[in-house]
Amino acid sequence: MIDMAYLVFVGAAINLFGGFAYIRETLAGRTRPNRISWLLWSIAPMIATGAGIAKGVGLAVVPVFMSGFIPFLVFLASFLNRKGFWRLQTSDYACGLFSLLALVLWGITKEPNIAIVFAIASDLLAAVPTIMKSWSHPESESAVAFLTGLLNALTGFAVVESWNFSGLAFPVYLSVVNMTLILVIERRRIFFWRNPVSGVADISINDV
Repeated sequence: MIDMAYLVFVGAAINLFGGFAYIRETLAGRTRPNRISWLLWSIAPMIATGAGIAKGVGLAVVPVFMSGFIPFLVFLASFLNRKGFWRLQTSDYACGLFSLLALVLWGITKEPNIAIVFAIASDLLAAVPTIMKSWSHPESESAVAFLTGLLNALTGFAVVESWNFSGLAFPVYLSVVNMTLILVIERRRIFFWRNPVSGVADISINDV
């Protein structure tokens, strides 16, 4: 019988593959990451990882750690190509500010469960700029990192030792936010697949 714990490391490897694919797209200028999102995405999961370790969550923290490690690599890669990043707007800075505020609140509480709540709030606020960008300019994003991120998050459920808030909160959140980003980025293709006639009309209007 296969030890379910190995799924965590398989998920981590898949997530790493998706991250490198996204980085390759960034270096080629085909994908333009929002630096605020990717930087803050690297911080919040690390907080949740520390909180999870403090609560004895076990191997379930591996997917959470990977969800912070990959964004940090993407953030660094965005500086290697002058066109490999998204120009920031006021709304991006506002989301980043509130995201940082959530991190500060975590620092004040020092309580693991509350830390996870603030980590999720921070990560979600960091996701808003990329969700907005993906909705208005889906061509500037690639779904591959979020798809592998979703697979990575799902492996966390296979090794959850404590089916409580501290063990489930971040894996559930990561699954939902990655799925949301995939649907937003790929919505035109999904719509075209479900309704080819309408899809053709929609594409032709946007191309004019």
